Amino acid sequence: MGSRHTNTLRSQDPRRTAMSKFNPHHWLIVFPIAALLGDLLPAAAAPQAPLVSAPAAFDVADRAAVLVVHATGAQIYECKVDASGAMNWVFREPVATLVRGGRTIGHHYAGPTWELTDGDAVAGRQSAAAPGASPGDVALLKLDVIEHRGSGILKDAKLVLRLNARGGVLKGECPEAGELRAAPYSADYAFLR
Repeated sequence: MGSRHTNTLRSQDPRRTAMSKFNPHHWLIVFPIAALLGDLLPAAAAPQAPLVSAPAAFDVADRAAVLVVHATGAQIYECKVDASGAMNWVFREPVATLVRGGRTIGHHYAGPTWELTDGDAVAGRQSAAAPGASPGDVALLKLDVIEHRGSGILKDAKLVLRLNARGGVLKGECPEAGELRAAPYSADYAFLR
């Protein structure tokens, strides 16, 4: 009686029933269909270019991004005497670390230049600007790439955008000509084809 009861339970177990109906030859049909669907839907598997949201005045809606990085650093200012004899803070150069996916992948410095750790680099010249989100935020920028070095991911870059800028502004009178001061900032830089 005990063994008959056990057999009844086994035959009612749905996992057992499904396994008893398994036919390894069915995989010969399933795998080719899956492969065919994969070939018909390459866009779903292909990596997409990063999306960039830029001011309309930059006119870059038709441009694809080759790389987008986050920068953290400082805008360096120098105390200079202007034509009227007053001393004011004047922008000198950026100093920032470029980060992607939590890893440092390069640096941003005077030029302006963006250099990756593999030696790939571009230099730019400002062609457009838009106000930052607040008076304490540096302007958003569009820069034309005027120089390339290396043959890595930046080799096809034609434009650099500074977006989502926070901080970095230093204004007003300064105490002594030649003095330097750093204003912390962060921004995203998008390199476009």
